[in-house]
Amino acid sequence: MSQLPFLLIDAFTTQPLRGNPCAVVLDADALSPATRQVLAREFNQSETAFINQSAPGSTEFTVRFFTPAEEIPLAGHPTIATVAALLHTGRVALPADGSSLGLTLNLLHGPIRVDVLPGAAGELPLIWMTQRRPVFGAVHAPEKVLPLFGLTPDDLLPGAPIQTVSTGTPQLMVLLRDQAALRRAHVADAAGLGRYRAESDFFSPHLFCLGGATPAGDTFARHFGTPPDVSEDPVTGSATGGMAAYLWHHGYLNSPNFLAEQGHDMGRAGSVQVRVSGPPEAIEAVQIGGTGVVVLEGSLRGDL
Repeated sequence: MSQLPFLLIDAFTTQPLRGNPCAVVLDADALSPATRQVLAREFNQSETAFINQSAPGSTEFTVRFFTPAEEIPLAGHPTIATVAALLHTGRVALPADGSSLGLTLNLLHGPIRVDVLPGAAGELPLIWMTQRRPVFGAVHAPEKVLPLFGLTPDDLLPGAPIQTVSTGTPQLMVLLRDQAALRRAHVADAAGLGRYRAESDFFSPHLFCLGGATPAGDTFARHFGTPPDVSEDPVTGSATGGMAAYLWHHGYLNSPNFLAEQGHDMGRAGSVQVRVSGPPEAIEAVQIGGTGVVVLEGSLRGDL
């Protein structure tokens, strides 16, 4: 009987049972894409990460991300969870001299860089993910998009375009006028959202506003899905990267470094540190940073 180790890790939080949970399966080399998809449905998290084995001492790993419905090319909170799992299981170690650790994750569409900074005494390491250079896609009609979430065009921040932005996974960016509008949002027409998504250029919608859920935050967001994926993702990393590119590109940020907050109304408060490099008209890189907390360790058993 085969046994594969796995962990459940809460990303973008320093406290267990907050942030965004992610299942991480280690030593997944022999698992076919079909088996990985079935396991992602079994774990039923917004994403499950699968890490292949690497040689001892390696700083390069092959990783794939699956939602319950499909494989996706890039995801933020599974990246944080993946590196937290590698650290926790001793597959990688921070340098003894207290310097940072650089890693390469080979994803579906190529490598990304991850940098790990040691925390102060008793604190978790801070994991920084460099996402792909942003691509700005289609602009969408508010009268088509907003009713899908029980909203009207008046709930949009005046002048803000609804636009697809990708820093690795294309997301629909919807900037609302305030937190009241954001808290009213819900998937009012799941079938309609599924049809619109299928005919459009985005993976999932990211709704957000300026101003944090707490005084420390600069933005507050919600991220919705369609079945069989989870209905709402607590704290999203790739979408936060796309949101950062959108806000910087369109002139809604005073600083390219800010704190994004998400999940507070779901009882899963999380925060994402964000850095944007380059001028608004020519963004060079988007980085998102956070910590991961191990909640559960176990092994998969059976003929996988």
